Amino acid sequence: MNIERFVLWGTYCENALEKRSPFREQHLNRLSSLKEQGILITLGPTKCSRYVFGIFEATSLNIVQKLLEDDIYWKEGIWTSFEVYPWNQAF
Repeated sequence: MNIERFVLWGTYCENALEKRSPFREQHLNRLSSLKEQGILITLGPTKCSRYVFGIFEATSLNIVQKLLEDDIYWKEGIWTSFEVYPWNQAF
């Protein structure tokens, strides 16, 4: 099984800090689980809260995309778009 790294870059809806409140605990619990499993390396918003950035380790791009599509933030429109790219870490 070949594990690769993937980088996520996406956008948040307007007023994301307020709109995410009802879903935040569920979202964070899921992220904690993914981190414990070794799939999620890091994820979070930029300081302006307009963009989300993340790094994942998985066997395929499809797995990462499915994980993101299953996230409550995507389902509830807190994340409005995302792109995932295979990533080669140089350092």
